[in-house]
Amino acid sequence: MKPASFEYHRPTGLGEVLTLLAEAGQHGKVLAGGQSLVPVLNMRLAAPRQLIDINAVRELAYVRVVDGDVEVGALARHADLERDAAAYAAIPLLRRATAHVAHATIRNRGTTVGSLVHADPAAEMPAVLTLLNGHVTLASTGGRRTVAAADFFVGPLESCIRPGELAVSATFPAPPPGTGSAWLELSRRHGDYALCGVGVLVTLDPDLRVVAARAALISVGPVPVLVDLADAVAGRHVDAADWSAAAALAAAAAEPEDDIHATAAYRGHLAEVLTARALRAAAQEASAHVRT
Repeated sequence: MKPASFEYHRPTGLGEVLTLLAEAGQHGKVLAGGQSLVPVLNMRLAAPRQLIDINAVRELAYVRVVDGDVEVGALARHADLERDAAAYAAIPLLRRATAHVAHATIRNRGTTVGSLVHADPAAEMPAVLTLLNGHVTLASTGGRRTVAAADFFVGPLESCIRPGELAVSATFPAPPPGTGSAWLELSRRHGDYALCGVGVLVTLDPDLRVVAARAALISVGPVPVLVDLADAVAGRHVDAADWSAAAALAAAAAEPEDDIHATAAYRGHLAEVLTARALRAAAQEASAHVRT
Protein backbone atom coordinates (compact mmCIF):
# COMPACT_ATOMS: atom_id res chain seq x y z
CA MET A 1 0.00 0.00 0.00
CA LYS A 2 0.94 3.64 -0.37
CA PRO A 3 0.32 6.42 2.13
CA ALA A 4 -2.48 8.93 1.78
CA SER A 5 -1.42 12.24 0.27
CA PHE A 6 0.23 14.76 2.56
CA GLU A 7 2.13 18.04 2.41
CA TYR A 8 5.86 17.52 2.94
CA HIS A 9 8.12 19.96 4.79
CA ARG A 10 11.87 19.80 5.37
CA PRO A 11 12.80 22.60 7.79
CA THR A 12 16.43 23.34 8.65
CA GLY A 13 15.99 24.91 12.08
CA LEU A 14 14.20 24.01 15.31
CA GLY A 15 12.17 27.21 15.32
CA GLU A 16 10.79 26.43 11.88
CA VAL A 17 9.89 22.90 13.00
CA LEU A 18 7.95 24.19 15.99
CA THR A 19 6.09 26.75 13.87
CA LEU A 20 5.07 24.07 11.38
CA LEU A 21 3.93 21.78 14.20
CA ALA A 22 1.89 24.56 15.77
CA GLU A 23 0.16 25.21 12.44
CA ALA A 24 -0.45 21.52 11.77
CA GLY A 25 -1.77 20.70 15.26
CA GLN A 26 -3.18 17.20 15.47
CA HIS A 27 -2.84 16.82 11.70
CA GLY A 28 0.97 16.87 11.72
CA LYS A 29 3.52 14.06 12.02
CA VAL A 30 7.26 14.26 12.54
CA LEU A 31 9.62 12.16 10.41
CA ALA A 32 13.05 11.38 11.89
CA GLY A 33 14.23 7.78 11.43
CA GLY A 34 10.91 6.68 9.97
CA GLN A 35 11.35 3.02 10.95
CA SER A 36 7.97 2.98 12.71
CA LEU A 37 6.21 5.89 11.03
CA VAL A 38 6.68 4.92 7.38
CA PRO A 39 5.06 1.46 7.72
CA VAL A 40 2.19 3.07 9.64
CA LEU A 41 1.72 5.60 6.82
CA ASN A 42 1.93 2.92 4.13
CA MET A 43 -0.75 0.85 5.86
CA ARG A 44 -2.82 4.03 6.31
CA LEU A 45 -3.06 3.52 10.03
CA ALA A 46 -2.22 7.23 10.15
CA ALA A 47 -2.99 9.84 7.52
CA PRO A 48 -1.44 13.17 8.52
CA ARG A 49 -2.03 16.22 6.38
CA GLN A 50 1.43 17.59 7.15
CA LEU A 51 4.65 15.53 7.30
CA ILE A 52 7.54 17.43 8.88
CA ASP A 53 10.93 15.90 8.13
CA ILE A 54 13.45 17.03 10.76
CA ASN A 55 16.51 15.31 9.26
CA ALA A 56 18.01 18.64 8.18
CA VAL A 57 17.86 20.03 11.72
CA ARG A 58 21.39 18.99 12.59
CA GLU A 59 21.37 20.74 15.97
CA LEU A 60 19.28 17.79 17.20
CA ALA A 61 21.82 15.14 16.15
CA TYR A 62 23.91 14.53 19.26
CA VAL A 63 24.83 12.12 22.01
CA ARG A 64 26.64 13.78 24.88
CA VAL A 65 27.55 13.18 28.49
CA VAL A 66 26.75 16.03 30.87
CA ASP A 67 27.67 15.66 34.56
CA GLY A 68 27.64 11.90 34.10
CA ASP A 69 24.18 11.77 32.53
CA VAL A 70 23.67 10.87 28.87
CA GLU A 71 21.67 13.28 26.73
CA VAL A 72 20.36 12.07 23.37
CA GLY A 73 19.04 14.46 20.74
CA ALA A 74 16.01 13.80 18.58
CA LEU A 75 18.13 12.97 15.51
CA ALA A 76 20.65 10.68 17.19
CA ARG A 77 20.40 7.22 15.67
CA HIS A 78 20.34 4.06 17.75
CA ALA A 79 23.73 3.25 16.25
CA ASP A 80 25.13 6.60 17.41
CA LEU A 81 24.19 5.78 20.99
CA GLU A 82 25.35 2.19 20.71
CA ARG A 83 28.81 3.19 19.44
CA ASP A 84 29.40 6.23 21.65
CA ALA A 85 32.31 5.39 23.95
CA ALA A 86 31.59 8.17 26.46
CA ALA A 87 27.94 7.15 26.77
CA TYR A 88 28.97 3.53 27.33
CA ALA A 89 31.47 4.52 29.99
CA ALA A 90 28.83 6.58 31.79
CA ILE A 91 25.95 4.09 31.49
CA PRO A 92 26.89 0.65 30.08
CA LEU A 93 23.22 -0.39 30.12
CA LEU A 94 22.52 1.91 27.16
CA ARG A 95 24.74 -0.07 24.78
CA ARG A 96 23.64 -3.39 26.23
CA ALA A 97 19.98 -2.62 25.53
CA THR A 98 20.46 -0.78 22.24
CA ALA A 99 22.32 -3.76 20.78
CA HIS A 100 19.02 -5.67 20.97
CA VAL A 101 17.04 -3.09 18.99
CA ALA A 102 15.95 -4.82 15.78
CA HIS A 103 18.79 -5.20 13.24
CA ALA A 104 21.89 -3.13 12.49
CA THR A 105 20.27 -1.64 9.39
CA ILE A 106 17.36 -0.34 11.43
CA ARG A 107 19.66 0.92 14.21
CA ASN A 108 21.58 2.89 11.60
CA ARG A 109 18.44 4.83 10.69
CA GLY A 110 16.00 4.66 13.60
CA THR A 111 16.30 7.21 16.40
CA THR A 112 16.33 6.62 20.13
CA VAL A 113 14.01 9.54 20.88
CA GLY A 114 11.67 8.40 18.10
CA SER A 115 11.46 5.00 19.76
CA LEU A 116 10.52 6.67 23.04
CA VAL A 117 7.77 8.70 21.39
CA HIS A 118 6.44 5.61 19.59
CA ALA A 119 6.05 4.05 23.06
CA ASP A 120 5.95 0.43 21.99
CA PRO A 121 5.70 -1.72 25.17
CA ALA A 122 7.96 -4.30 23.50
CA ALA A 123 10.72 -1.76 22.76
CA GLU A 124 13.94 -1.61 24.75
CA MET A 125 14.61 2.11 25.13
CA PRO A 126 11.35 3.08 26.91
CA ALA A 127 12.19 0.49 29.57
CA VAL A 128 15.76 1.77 29.93
CA LEU A 129 14.56 5.35 30.34
CA THR A 130 12.05 4.18 32.95
CA LEU A 131 14.59 2.09 34.82
CA LEU A 132 17.05 4.99 35.01
CA ASN A 133 14.39 7.51 36.08
CA GLY A 134 15.08 9.49 32.94
CA HIS A 135 13.04 12.18 31.26
CA VAL A 136 12.07 13.58 27.87
CA THR A 137 12.23 17.27 26.95
CA LEU A 138 9.35 18.48 24.80
CA ALA A 139 9.35 21.78 22.92
CA SER A 140 6.62 23.84 21.27
CA THR A 141 6.11 27.46 20.26
CA GLY A 142 4.82 27.97 23.81
CA GLY A 143 8.06 26.83 25.46
CA ARG A 144 9.54 23.65 26.86
CA ARG A 145 8.50 21.09 29.43
CA THR A 146 10.27 18.10 30.93
CA VAL A 147 8.35 14.88 31.49
CA ALA A 148 9.60 12.03 33.65
CA ALA A 149 9.57 8.57 32.10
CA ALA A 150 7.02 7.43 34.67
CA ASP A 151 4.56 9.98 33.24
CA PHE A 152 5.64 9.90 29.60
CA PHE A 153 4.41 6.41 28.68
CA VAL A 154 0.64 6.26 29.16
CA GLY A 155 -0.40 3.19 27.17
CA PRO A 156 0.47 0.89 24.28
CA LEU A 157 1.89 3.07 21.48
CA GLU A 158 0.79 6.14 23.42
CA SER A 159 2.94 8.82 25.03
CA CYS A 160 1.92 12.09 26.66
CA ILE A 161 3.26 14.24 23.82
CA ARG A 162 0.71 16.87 22.76
CA PRO A 163 -0.17 18.18 19.29
CA GLY A 164 2.33 20.87 18.35
CA GLU A 165 5.11 19.43 20.50
CA LEU A 166 8.43 17.92 19.45
CA ALA A 167 10.46 15.59 21.65
CA VAL A 168 13.83 17.33 21.30
CA SER A 169 15.89 15.16 23.64
CA ALA A 170 15.95 12.40 26.24
CA THR A 171 18.13 12.33 29.34
CA PHE A 172 19.34 9.07 30.87
CA PRO A 173 20.69 9.69 34.40
CA ALA A 174 23.73 7.75 35.49
CA PRO A 175 23.14 5.20 38.28
CA PRO A 176 24.88 5.78 41.63
CA PRO A 177 28.41 4.45 42.31
CA GLY A 178 28.56 0.75 43.13
CA THR A 179 25.85 -0.11 40.60
CA GLY A 180 25.90 -2.98 38.15
CA SER A 181 23.48 -3.42 35.27
CA ALA A 182 22.30 -6.07 32.85
CA TRP A 183 19.89 -6.45 29.96
CA LEU A 184 18.48 -9.80 28.85
CA GLU A 185 15.69 -10.67 26.44
CA LEU A 186 14.37 -13.61 24.46
CA SER A 187 12.92 -13.47 20.97
CA ARG A 188 12.01 -16.14 18.45
CA ARG A 189 14.52 -14.80 15.92
CA HIS A 190 17.34 -12.32 16.21
CA GLY A 191 15.96 -8.82 15.66
CA ASP A 192 12.34 -9.72 16.44
CA TYR A 193 10.49 -8.00 19.25
CA ALA A 194 11.22 -9.78 22.51
CA LEU A 195 8.74 -12.23 23.96
CA CYS A 196 10.03 -10.82 27.22
CA GLY A 197 12.96 -8.60 28.14
CA VAL A 198 14.34 -7.14 31.33
CA GLY A 199 16.84 -4.51 32.40
CA VAL A 200 18.08 -4.44 35.98
CA LEU A 201 20.18 -2.26 38.29
CA VAL A 202 21.80 -3.52 41.49
CA THR A 203 23.58 -1.11 43.85
CA LEU A 204 25.93 -2.24 46.63
CA ASP A 205 27.50 -0.37 49.55
CA PRO A 206 31.25 -0.60 50.37
CA ASP A 207 30.53 -3.68 52.52
CA LEU A 208 28.95 -5.43 49.53
CA ARG A 209 25.46 -5.22 50.97
CA VAL A 210 22.54 -4.57 48.63
CA VAL A 211 21.36 -0.97 48.78
CA ALA A 212 18.90 -1.06 45.89
CA ALA A 213 17.65 -3.36 43.14
CA ARG A 214 15.23 -2.47 40.35
CA ALA A 215 13.94 -4.06 37.17
CA ALA A 216 12.09 -2.84 34.11
CA LEU A 217 10.38 -5.41 31.89
CA ILE A 218 9.13 -5.25 28.31
CA SER A 219 6.44 -7.20 26.44
CA VAL A 220 4.59 -8.05 29.66
CA GLY A 221 2.38 -4.98 30.08
CA PRO A 222 0.90 -1.97 28.30
CA VAL A 223 3.92 0.15 29.26
CA PRO A 224 7.36 -0.74 30.66
CA VAL A 225 6.82 -2.55 33.96
CA LEU A 226 9.05 -1.02 36.65
CA VAL A 227 9.51 -3.06 39.83
CA ASP A 228 11.38 -2.14 43.01
CA LEU A 229 12.97 -5.35 44.26
CA ALA A 230 14.50 -3.98 47.45
CA ASP A 231 12.02 -5.76 49.73
CA ALA A 232 13.53 -9.10 48.73
CA VAL A 233 17.23 -8.29 48.92
CA ALA A 234 18.01 -4.93 50.55
CA GLY A 235 20.50 -5.07 53.43
CA ARG A 236 21.80 -8.53 52.55
CA HIS A 237 25.35 -9.31 51.55
CA VAL A 238 25.52 -9.75 47.79
CA ASP A 239 26.53 -13.41 48.17
CA ALA A 240 23.52 -14.13 50.42
CA ALA A 241 20.87 -12.18 48.50
CA ASP A 242 17.88 -14.20 47.34
CA TRP A 243 17.79 -13.18 43.70
CA SER A 244 15.14 -15.80 42.94
CA ALA A 245 12.78 -14.16 45.43
CA ALA A 246 13.46 -10.78 43.85
CA ALA A 247 12.74 -12.22 40.42
CA ALA A 248 9.45 -13.62 41.70
CA LEU A 249 8.44 -10.07 42.70
CA ALA A 250 9.15 -8.89 39.17
CA ALA A 251 7.11 -11.70 37.63
CA ALA A 252 4.21 -10.97 39.99
CA ALA A 253 4.13 -7.36 38.79
CA ALA A 254 3.99 -8.34 35.12
CA GLU A 255 0.72 -8.16 33.19
CA PRO A 256 1.30 -10.41 30.17
CA GLU A 257 -1.40 -11.37 27.70
CA ASP A 258 -1.84 -14.27 25.30
CA ASP A 259 -1.07 -13.54 21.66
CA ILE A 260 -0.01 -15.43 18.55
CA HIS A 261 3.62 -15.47 19.67
CA ALA A 262 3.36 -16.73 23.26
CA THR A 263 0.92 -17.42 26.06
CA ALA A 264 0.66 -15.15 29.05
CA ALA A 265 1.91 -17.97 31.27
CA TYR A 266 5.03 -18.40 29.16
CA ARG A 267 5.80 -14.68 29.18
CA GLY A 268 5.34 -14.67 32.95
CA HIS A 269 7.75 -17.59 33.27
CA LEU A 270 10.28 -15.75 31.12
CA ALA A 271 9.92 -12.64 33.26
CA GLU A 272 10.98 -14.57 36.35
CA VAL A 273 13.81 -16.55 34.75
CA LEU A 274 15.33 -13.62 32.86
CA THR A 275 15.10 -11.29 35.86
CA ALA A 276 16.89 -13.78 38.11
CA ARG A 277 19.70 -14.20 35.57
CA ALA A 278 20.00 -10.47 34.98
CA LEU A 279 20.11 -9.71 38.71
CA ARG A 280 22.94 -12.16 39.27
CA ALA A 281 24.91 -10.68 36.39
CA ALA A 282 24.32 -7.11 37.61
CA ALA A 283 25.26 -8.06 41.17
CA GLN A 284 28.50 -9.58 39.94
CA GLU A 285 29.35 -6.42 38.05
CA ALA A 286 28.45 -4.24 41.05
CA SER A 287 30.73 -6.37 43.24
CA ALA A 288 33.61 -5.80 40.84
CA HIS A 289 33.00 -2.04 40.91
CA VAL A 290 33.01 -1.92 44.70
CA ARG A 291 36.10 -4.10 45.09
CA THR A 292 38.09 -1.91 42.70
